[in-house]
Amino acid sequence: MKYPLGENERDRITSKTGKKLDDITLDAVKEGSITAEDIKISKEMLRRQGQVAQEADSAPMARNFERAAELVDVPDDVILQMYNMLRPNRATKAQLLAMADELANKYHAKTCAKLVLEAAEVYEKRGILL
Repeated sequence: MKYPLGENERDRITSKTGKKLDDITLDAVKEGSITAEDIKISKEMLRRQGQVAQEADSAPMARNFERAAELVDVPDDVILQMYNMLRPNRATKAQLLAMADELANKYHAKTCAKLVLEAAEVYEKRGILL
């Protein structure tokens, strides 16, 4: 994979629904053949970007792309709920543990679940839980 992917790997880029990048045009949107789901990024593309980051010796960025890939199948409202709960003084430890369990077991987002578990522990130590 050669970065930037949009310039160097254009023919290999697909959306969450499998649409090719070149299929997503303003005309296609006007015709109604492109939906909001068609413009969401795929797990595969996020993982490829993570590989590029890893090859560039940017392990933290690679981990961010891996977490993002996990979140592709998590509903938007659950993601927003998670982000709100991760703000200081917005959730109890039990709520964060329940969110981590949901991410891990319902959506198979194990890396994201681990992040929420770590936040619960740190927030408890810092006294910033409800």
